[in-house]
Amino acid sequence: MLLIPAIDLKGGQCVRLQQGLMDRATVFSDEPAKMALHWCQQGARRLHLVDLDGAFAGKPENMISIKAILEQVADNVPVQLGGGVRDLHTIERYLQLGLSYVIIGTAAVKNPQFVRQACAAFPGQIIVGLDAKDGLVAIDGWAKVTDLHVTELAKRFADDGIDSIIYTDIGRDGMMGGVNINATVKLAQEVAVPVIASGGVTSMADVEALCAVVEHGVAGAIVGRAIYEGSLDLATAQRMADQNKC
Repeated sequence: MLLIPAIDLKGGQCVRLQQGLMDRATVFSDEPAKMALHWCQQGARRLHLVDLDGAFAGKPENMISIKAILEQVADNVPVQLGGGVRDLHTIERYLQLGLSYVIIGTAAVKNPQFVRQACAAFPGQIIVGLDAKDGLVAIDGWAKVTDLHVTELAKRFADDGIDSIIYTDIGRDGMMGGVNINATVKLAQEVAVPVIASGGVTSMADVEALCAVVEHGVAGAIVGRAIYEGSLDLATAQRMADQNKC
């Protein structure tokens, strides 16, 4: 079980949102690159970046901060990023900067063919991010909820060559209410690629619960507000996951 610290970027700052709402942002650092280094020093083996402004604008909006983070840590840990990825040129640009994986979210829903094209052009480096509320996929920075069911949509991408799927339960993201284990496991059992859980990971109990379902295809979890506010210690949680061989 890989625990992946999230660094959400808004206006060049490291923030955390509640339920994806831009007006419910808490600023945790004015220096995202230093925050990235901190999590690496705490034992992170991968980092998760989100360009929140880019998710709404449909194009990269925090490039200065992203470059600074990659210059600081990309030689030591893989870094993945989502938000505002809508074309192959953007993917190529990010990978050239040092990203290991690029996450396609809204564009995957609006233009599924784009995922196939991206996987062909950049094999092994494409992750699909599926964000859902009550099982229905949300797009455009979670501003719109579609009538597409997350499980059915995930199946469409399973054969395209994606590295994995990040599944975010919007209702739990940033709310410190615990991870949605049942929905995550259900999705993982339906697709032939690893699923990374996101949204609501709050405590050691959540990590233990995720470790218990690794065999179902849940390969990792993105952790955010809990490690920033201290309810979950990243280093301790990752050691526990390693010791349990999850």
